[in-house]
Amino acid sequence: MNFLRSIFATALTLLICFQTSAQKELNPRVKQDKDKQFVKSEIDLKSSGYKKVAREIWANAELGYLENKSSALLQDVLKKEGFTVEAGVSGMPTAFVATYGSGGPVIGILAEFDALPGLSQDTAFVKKPIIEGAGGHGCGHHLFGTASVAAAASLKNWLAQTGKSGTIKLFGTPAEEGGGAKVYMVRDGLFNGVDAVLHWHPSDANDASPETCLAIKQGIFRFRGRSAHAAAAPYAGRSALDGVEAMNHMANLMREHVPQETRIHYVIKNGGLAPNVIPDFAEVEYMVRHPDARVVDELWTRLAKCADGAANGTETSVETEIISGSYNLMRNEVLARAMHKNLEQVGGVIYSKEDLAFANEIQKTLTGKVPDIGQAQKIENFKTDGFFYASTDVGDITWVVPSTGLGTATWVPGTPAHSWQAVAAGGTNIGYKAMANAAKAIAMTGVDIINNPDLAKQARAELNQKLGPDFKYKSMIGDRKPPLDYRNFKK
Repeated sequence: MNFLRSIFATALTLLICFQTSAQKELNPRVKQDKDKQFVKSEIDLKSSGYKKVAREIWANAELGYLENKSSALLQDVLKKEGFTVEAGVSGMPTAFVATYGSGGPVIGILAEFDALPGLSQDTAFVKKPIIEGAGGHGCGHHLFGTASVAAAASLKNWLAQTGKSGTIKLFGTPAEEGGGAKVYMVRDGLFNGVDAVLHWHPSDANDASPETCLAIKQGIFRFRGRSAHAAAAPYAGRSALDGVEAMNHMANLMREHVPQETRIHYVIKNGGLAPNVIPDFAEVEYMVRHPDARVVDELWTRLAKCADGAANGTETSVETEIISGSYNLMRNEVLARAMHKNLEQVGGVIYSKEDLAFANEIQKTLTGKVPDIGQAQKIENFKTDGFFYASTDVGDITWVVPSTGLGTATWVPGTPAHSWQAVAAGGTNIGYKAMANAAKAIAMTGVDIINNPDLAKQARAELNQKLGPDFKYKSMIGDRKPPLDYRNFKK
């Protein structure tokens, strides 16, 4: 009997030791889960306030570099949360950097808040402008900026509670839609010392896979000639519009002799005022895109030759203004995998009966094959080769700091960006629910980076390997100042 008691006591001791050891091994994971639950709870507790902020920005719908109310609103929220805010950075009145904490790692979070021209729309499932011709948030930047502020604030409160080392920097970046504000901020060194940058974008699906896109260069070619009476003295004039049209013709011929991934598009912004007056001024705006920024620069040089040739052939003169230019996104798989895991924990967008009814009506207005509405609840499978045929000034950041982003289903599945349907959904609970999901995934990834600084180091190693030893960042915009009036159509 004593022998059996001895065996039982030994077994019990071993079991207790095993359980204690297992608990010690689980503690970091348990602590991590509690940390993430904290930031998620912070966002939920303040959800009504964040909805009001997003709604106010949505209602104002301010265009690029003119987002005075929207920028001030986000800055005010951050100041009340204890951030130090530096406004008007890089020569842009609506750009700002909000900072909290000390030491490393340093986490950057991007916030956008500009609207698009001509997309005014009510929260209706039929096209219904609030103000005909006014701006609207067809890319959901009212949700973008608000969610990023929510993520930064929740991380700040977590740092304050735990006393951990770490710095949160929220970058308020105006004029993403063609103004390229982030490029100026990168050029001016505002991202120096940042260990990782996190961002997101409204979408019709939930996906945190690493993506790349098209690099872009954008500019205006202004032709100047000599006016004259088009009937009485045409020989005395030199048409600036002829210069523009000759350039456009040569650019269209060039399309046959460019890499197939190239995109070239233009619009004549000024072609004269009266047909019986030979125009002495005309201007055309061009965009050139390709997956490789170096190819974009080569194509732009060729396009400039078209302009010079057109000016020579029409005996006019031409001058060029580079408006913006940005790199393609650099994928970072290390950070993307962390973001994807957190998005899976957060989950997709769950529709109420009202949401579902609205979504069904919106889908009736869409063209082509429309995905199942259930896509809004799903998290897309992780893939490493994501690509989209558009451009973003986030690209420059990803070439200097390890970065990753995600998209959440702020729009009804099948909805294209820059559409009235996107504006409508972005002002409803569908948009707000997805906004909260994005904020949580970003904040949780911030927790990962602060609790495990090696994550940022691994992400930096991946970036350095992709860049190679000889890479040196050079902005595509040269030394020009931000085009603060590019959306001022009354100038």
